[in-house]
Amino acid sequence: MSILLIIGILLALLFNFVNGLNGAANSIATIVATRALHPPRAIALASLFNFLGPFLFTAAIARTLGEGILTPSGITPTLLLIAISAAAGLVILATFSGLPISSTHALVGGLIGAGIALQGADILILPGGDTLGSLGLAIAIGAGAGIILFLPIARTFQIPPIQSLYAGGVVGASLSITFLMISGTLYLSGISAILVFIIVSPILGFLAAFLFDVLISYLFRHSRQNIRRRIFRPLHVAGSAFQATSHGGHDGQHAIAIITALLIAEGVLGEFIVPLWVTAASAAAIGLGTLFGGWGVIERVAKKITRIRPYQGFSATISGGMVLSAVITAGIPVSTTHVINGTIVGVGMTRGKSAVQWNVFRTIIVGWLITIPLAILVSWVIGYAFRLLAPGI
Repeated sequence: MSILLIIGILLALLFNFVNGLNGAANSIATIVATRALHPPRAIALASLFNFLGPFLFTAAIARTLGEGILTPSGITPTLLLIAISAAAGLVILATFSGLPISSTHALVGGLIGAGIALQGADILILPGGDTLGSLGLAIAIGAGAGIILFLPIARTFQIPPIQSLYAGGVVGASLSITFLMISGTLYLSGISAILVFIIVSPILGFLAAFLFDVLISYLFRHSRQNIRRRIFRPLHVAGSAFQATSHGGHDGQHAIAIITALLIAEGVLGEFIVPLWVTAASAAAIGLGTLFGGWGVIERVAKKITRIRPYQGFSATISGGMVLSAVITAGIPVSTTHVINGTIVGVGMTRGKSAVQWNVFRTIIVGWLITIPLAILVSWVIGYAFRLLAPGI
């Protein structure tokens, strides 16, 4: 192995480690909030199942990150090192600031910025006109149907007209896109799927958790609070293990994608086939990062968005795990942070709008929106400086 390849592998594993630090909240936030387990046990549980995740799911996410964003022939070891360095730096900064950030989007932005700086915009795999036209039609139809269906609900709950139009449109468009993709009518991949699912994935998490919570509340409406607690505490722990597995199965593939792409760029591999040692090393890195947990992020997600009971924690974790499992199977890199925060807001909203601390959630949303542009900018600056200082490399 060359020195460049070794450095790249170490950086990719570091990225998975800091991903585990920041993403620990994704796996155990609701358990900490409901006290279903003591925090050290919750961390140990999340670490174990984060480690198992990459072994239990396909490498579809890694393939999309490694081959679906940048033209494979233009990818070089230097480009990958710059991308992963920029992404890791942002995740480390966010973790120590106590801000949940999407490591997926940091990596995607890093790849885009480094690619443009070193190879030009032609290296990007962008959607064609037909894809954009189909996407626009799906959004228009879904948004129209959502608004029509949501208006009676909005009047019942006295939701202001502007908010009801926005909510109905966004929910309708998100469901329309998801249904058409599942049915094979709409095909999105790479950059187009990632950008669209910045909006769609938290909406899916929100809806799944909200509806699951409403169903459980109805089924157990005559049960006492202490009986609900005894039933749903162990179920909540099981749901959290499921969510941690899907979180590891998704985010654990970040280092897998970079290391495999590095091996291809260095000529060690001829095609995108993930060696077992790459999966094992990547899984160990994210599991170890989770074990050390970013407690500032955990505190913010677990205790400052909304108050959660055990049955709501179960609803949130099961819903988050199901949404993540679906997108992993489809090979769509999304933000696990977006999905899981969406589920937490979803269960909170079953008690009314005032049950959610929207000022805290707005801060988190700002972090979501700036991640990709900021990662693009940072990696582009690094890449451009590298071109000027070392043009022959």
